[in-house]
Amino acid sequence: MNDMSRRHFLKSNAAATAGLAFTAIGTRPTSVRAENSRTVRIGIVGIGGRGNSLMQNLLLMKGVEIRALCDLRPEKVAAAQNAVVKAGGSKPEGYAKDEYTFEQMMDRDDLDAVIIATYWQWHAPMAVYAMKAGKYAAVEVPAGYTLEECWDLVNTYEETGVPCMMLENWSFRRDNLAVLNMIRQGLLGKIVHCHCAHSHDCIDHWFFDGTGKDRWPARYLIEHNRDQYPTHQMGPVISWMDINCGDRLDYVTSTATGCFGINDMFERRFGKDHPGAKRKYAQGDIVTSVIKTKLGKTIVSNYDMQLPRPYDNRWLIQGTRGLYNEQREAVYLLDKSPKYHQWEPFAPYQEKYEHSWWKEGAQGGHGGTDYIELEQFVKAVRNRTQTAIDVYDSVAMSVIGPLSEQSISSGSVPVKVPDFTRGKWKSRKPTFAIEA
Repeated sequence: MNDMSRRHFLKSNAAATAGLAFTAIGTRPTSVRAENSRTVRIGIVGIGGRGNSLMQNLLLMKGVEIRALCDLRPEKVAAAQNAVVKAGGSKPEGYAKDEYTFEQMMDRDDLDAVIIATYWQWHAPMAVYAMKAGKYAAVEVPAGYTLEECWDLVNTYEETGVPCMMLENWSFRRDNLAVLNMIRQGLLGKIVHCHCAHSHDCIDHWFFDGTGKDRWPARYLIEHNRDQYPTHQMGPVISWMDINCGDRLDYVTSTATGCFGINDMFERRFGKDHPGAKRKYAQGDIVTSVIKTKLGKTIVSNYDMQLPRPYDNRWLIQGTRGLYNEQREAVYLLDKSPKYHQWEPFAPYQEKYEHSWWKEGAQGGHGGTDYIELEQFVKAVRNRTQTAIDVYDSVAMSVIGPLSEQSISSGSVPVKVPDFTRGKWKSRKPTFAIEA
């Protein structure tokens, strides 16, 4: 598994087994650690832009101590250490030796949880190591890049009982949670269909920098043709459609356009002789995936990160009694909307069905979603309960990536989605964002 040290795995697994008593599928694992207290002790791996942003949110919280920081770049670790001290905390221990130094950090016995905000190829291996070391794992998106990695996450959780939560912040958006409350109160009737997208032009700042040099995600555009970023689309959809709790994803069919936008961007900005303008990229500009669930519902999901366009998620959720459209900021509800077959504003419904997580306001990154998702993660660690997003939902969102690649490479054929719950989806009840 990604060159991970088996010796360290055995050591860590022994530590986890001795130190924790969890129920793998349950919603309330319990700890036998005598030192468990209200203070949650956290280590962070990856102190780049995303990792630093998550750390800043954690520094706003009471009862949280950042004990350790790890990154390949010593200067990033030093800057983060200074930020923690400036915020009034004790200086965390720094780790910056090599790619496997995170193992040393995670083997510490004074950490309750780790935040993983590294390059994609390290997400699953690090989360697996954290669980085997007995630490709650909060891992950035996607939790797993390959099908094998998704199974590694599930298997490790079931072996150790230690929770793993993917940090899909769009699951915690204010509007999406209000829509979830509306669905659960029956306003849309029986859910039938959903559309979602990650439409975010990232080609000139995230995949490549402003001078045309490759950034770390560029390799994925060269090597793969798939939905590279499925979790932002699927985040709210998993809970809206009760996936893994009464229904599950059955199969996916994906189709990609050709690759035109990347070369055009390089030619437009740097000239037709620039290497980036001549290079061949595997990734199509737009990927459309159609997903069918076991109960006959459908999801259309778009990847669109390489062509010029304003940011847009294009969420639409439709049932037998009405629908919500995020683009229009509108709803239409049968026998409730004022005019027949005409949209009405969503804003009054947002206020009426506000989720309790948002009623006291929010702070931090991405309009408050980052703070709320971390707040819920910290709460689970403190109480030794299951995380808001569990490992099954984490991999259900992530696996659309590798399955879409398999479908595209085989001529857009349907590809079965594995049952990561091993049949438990039939009896599991919804737990995400349940109101008291």
